Amino acid sequence: MATIGLDKLYYAKITKGSNGEETYETPIQLAKAIKADLSVELAEAVLYADDGAAEVVIEFKSGKLSLGIDDIGASAAEDLTGAKLDDNKVLISSSEDGGEPVAIGFRAKKANGKYRYFWLFRVKFGIPETNLQTKGDSITFQTPTIEGTVMRRNKLDGQGNHPWKAEVNEDDTGVEASTITGWFTEVYEPTFTATP
Repeated sequence: MATIGLDKLYYAKITKGSNGEETYETPIQLAKAIKADLSVELAEAVLYADDGAAEVVIEFKSGKLSLGIDDIGASAAEDLTGAKLDDNKVLISSSEDGGEPVAIGFRAKKANGKYRYFWLFRVKFGIPETNLQTKGDSITFQTPTIEGTVMRRNKLDGQGNHPWKAEVNEDDTGVEASTITGWFTEVYEPTFTATP
């Protein structure tokens, strides 16, 4: 179903354990969301045998996330880009900056009034774009855009895979209410029932 809205943009800092597996801190609201564009790059390999394609493997390689937001704010800029606040509370960006990956969560309103929820488990952001323009005859809002690379996480899920995204529609059959109500209180952790 088509979506008609976007809101509740959150990020969660990632802590890596000694084994490299991620744990997530409590999500923090990032900004008011204006736009989110997610594109995915796939790795594809084709094995040809007997004059035709015998095997095809298509896997997630990485993604690009472009977020249009109302304002990034100093503390979020520190967490996402590696910029630092100096003693006078001035945000300083340097050529050596490089933020650590974070998890990104948001929801999109569907045409039926229900929501589709997302968590991207590991996103590394660059420096936000700044667009400025003088005021003319009419008022035009200028807002920042920040782009990040979406990566798979190191921590395996219950099926031995490296997830990169969690997505759920609140009106899908069998979705527990607690999954939706707790979506932004912590980064969603995949659960699978063990099969004998």
